[in-house]
Amino acid sequence: MHSTYTNPVYDYAPSPDQRAAGPAHHPVVVVGAGPVGLSAGIDAALHGIDTVVLDDNNTVSVGSRAVCYAKRALEILDRLGCAQPMVDKGITWNVGRVFFRDHQVYAFDLLPEAGHHRPAFINLQQYYFEEYLVNRARELEPLDLRWKNRVTAVRPGPERVELEVETPDGPYTLTCDYLIVADGANSSVRGMLGLESRGRVFRDRFLIADVVMKADYPTERWFWFDPPFHRGQSTLLHRQADNVWRIDFQLGWDADPEEEKKPERVIPRVRAMLGEEREFELEWASVYTFQCRRMEHFRHGRVLFVGDAAHQVSPFGARGANSGIQDVDNLVWKLDLVLRGQAPERLLDSYDSERVAAADENILNSTRSTDFITPKNEMSRVFRDATLTLAEDYPFARRLVNSGRLSVPAVLDGSPLNTPDRDDFTGAMVPGAPAADAPVITADGPGWLLAQLGGVFNGLYFAGPEGVPEADHALLAALAADPVPVHTRVIAAELPGSAPPAGVTALGDPEGLAARRYDARPGSFYLLRPDQHVCARWRRLDGKRVRGALERALGKEETA
Repeated sequence: MHSTYTNPVYDYAPSPDQRAAGPAHHPVVVVGAGPVGLSAGIDAALHGIDTVVLDDNNTVSVGSRAVCYAKRALEILDRLGCAQPMVDKGITWNVGRVFFRDHQVYAFDLLPEAGHHRPAFINLQQYYFEEYLVNRARELEPLDLRWKNRVTAVRPGPERVELEVETPDGPYTLTCDYLIVADGANSSVRGMLGLESRGRVFRDRFLIADVVMKADYPTERWFWFDPPFHRGQSTLLHRQADNVWRIDFQLGWDADPEEEKKPERVIPRVRAMLGEEREFELEWASVYTFQCRRMEHFRHGRVLFVGDAAHQVSPFGARGANSGIQDVDNLVWKLDLVLRGQAPERLLDSYDSERVAAADENILNSTRSTDFITPKNEMSRVFRDATLTLAEDYPFARRLVNSGRLSVPAVLDGSPLNTPDRDDFTGAMVPGAPAADAPVITADGPGWLLAQLGGVFNGLYFAGPEGVPEADHALLAALAADPVPVHTRVIAAELPGSAPPAGVTALGDPEGLAARRYDARPGSFYLLRPDQHVCARWRRLDGKRVRGALERALGKEETA
């Protein structure tokens, strides 16, 4: 097979922990250096946490694997300092098209409005993503990334977790305050602890074929039901970097996985789709089965599961890696505050409740997609085909077509950390929602709102033409000086002439787009969590209410 990418090989290096007289201790250990584990290590290091990432391999993924990264994941990766090389290398797209047999039934645009820093999706092979994460991890001093370190035993305790680790130089022992498990769908740590992941396996198989070709197809997501080149089944086409195109072929449950991924079986399928005149080379092929399952709980004392180790979904809809990155975004700020003694340990229970609810939403959407793509019986197929026929002319039918409901960020509307609205607001920025981006003017020139937020609790104060009243200025400065500070961004049509108080940053909103997206009036105030989710909002700034909402968001008893 042709290859456009050469996997880097990362050298094993012994650590001082292997020479220690007793078990070395670290606040956080992460098992698994895939996309989710590396993201967890980077996020922890950015919070100043001494973190070790262990992986039993010494390279990045083989094959493209996860390729679609959604806007919300890119916004999180911006905060981690990893998104820009991904966007630079990846293929940006917002438009998808759905075909039935030999014609298009409809198209959709996932980001129809302007004023967003990141696109709806980019396509990028997983090996590039992991390489960029490794490069970023190497820049961070509190992070120790250890290759060829295989965890062979895990012993959780009430005060710490003990691990046995095997290396080319022999075994050693580590302890940590908290263990983040990111070792994938077949998690060995989950197995060591006797924990299960339960759910549904769909009776179908799909072939992934990565082909290298130069083609003038638009940079869009194309999905076919029952195409003439692959009758009775479905096919998906995506463009990736380096002129690599991902093609998914539905095969049926009876297909032999080992036979179907052989080049002599794959190449004729691709040629039937692309035409005899199209030149291409096969780069990688794999066969997979849909599974939707999760652990009952993602927190087990001091052991916390993230990504595929905690939950799995079918690949249509790009909910796997994107959901895992959101797991990390949700978890690490809570770990940081608990380790600092600024929040009770029960704050970590909210990781479990919030991300289990998000996983259930992803599994529900993924299951519905798979049921539509893979009808369970003839009647289901008749319904599906009738829906596709009607979709060409009737908008109501388009809403029923499901070629993979694409990943959207979780809205944590049932979170115990939210403070319910007392004032009237409209729009999407409800408590639990991830903050919307918008173009802003900073002291250094044009920028983006989300780039000014995250990692700490932030406030958004929307000022009118008269500016911020002196009493509110004093309160914003006091909130920034609290033991758990709230750093506020004052948003107005124009930047003020005078410098704001300590802990407060002024931003310009000349287009009024930020104010519209947050349904803001002069004096409106939003409290945002370190993961950029809204946890409370008011029409007028009230110090007692803000501090009460902050206590609630820290997992303490509600005092508001």
